[in-house]
Amino acid sequence: MWLIMAVLSAFFAGITSILAKCGIRKTDSDVATAFRTFVVLVSAWSMVWIVGSYHTISALTAKSLLFLVLSGMATGGSWICYFKALSMGDINKVVPIDKSSTILSILFAVILFGETEHLAIKLIGTAILTTGIYLMVEKKQDSGEKGGGKWKFYAVLSALFAALTSILAKIGITGVESNLGTAIRTGVVFVMAWLVIFMKGKQTQLKQIDQKELVFLSLSGITTGASWLCYYYAIQNGIVSVVVPIDKLSIVITVAFSYLVFHEKLRKKAFAGLLLMALGTLVISVWS
Repeated sequence: MWLIMAVLSAFFAGITSILAKCGIRKTDSDVATAFRTFVVLVSAWSMVWIVGSYHTISALTAKSLLFLVLSGMATGGSWICYFKALSMGDINKVVPIDKSSTILSILFAVILFGETEHLAIKLIGTAILTTGIYLMVEKKQDSGEKGGGKWKFYAVLSALFAALTSILAKIGITGVESNLGTAIRTGVVFVMAWLVIFMKGKQTQLKQIDQKELVFLSLSGITTGASWLCYYYAIQNGIVSVVVPIDKLSIVITVAFSYLVFHEKLRKKAFAGLLLMALGTLVISVWS
């Protein structure tokens, strides 16, 4: 079941990228992120109410609550650092560093959780996945960088926080109903996203969101919530070093829908990278 949930997480995450792209053509990205987080929060707590897991809130231990909050903070920190890096550096340099969170997550899982079974196969799959990520990055001429090389610092922090998110969530969600754990984490991300909005004085822009984009942002928030619910169920019940790379296969879904919706085509090099990412993930998930 956790493998199925990991695949569903990747599917919903892939669709989220397409819906979000349709929703930020005119809307500021910070404003869009804050609104989407609100939708995710409503979706997550609605699921808690539907399955009745709110009854277990009183059974939460201090340790679980602490690590769930830390996991939410890591998610929020990853988002903030990622978009900060993008604003300062070239996207084709920032993205591969951010994607290295997959490799970090696998290494952390092996070291902290002792997920050393079939270690050689995991390392081979990780190497293939890494090569695929590298090839997926289209090389383009720089248009200039702001702030020197500071973007590298933020890009590395983004990858580190993203990797820590999975590890901290795995610890925090132990013995906690997965939907409840996801809802608590989402609450933390929601607070961080809205703090950014108020700190930058962008709260007035919420009233200016285009009606059509509002629909796409709402749908992307719902699919994000669905992805997170599936992902943290898989994290709780499965093997972190297997779940994380499967979740990263969302890029395959995104590329497929980009071709169908936006008619965007991949170059041969990027397509080869996509195939390697899929192959690396299959090696890790099937033979591990």
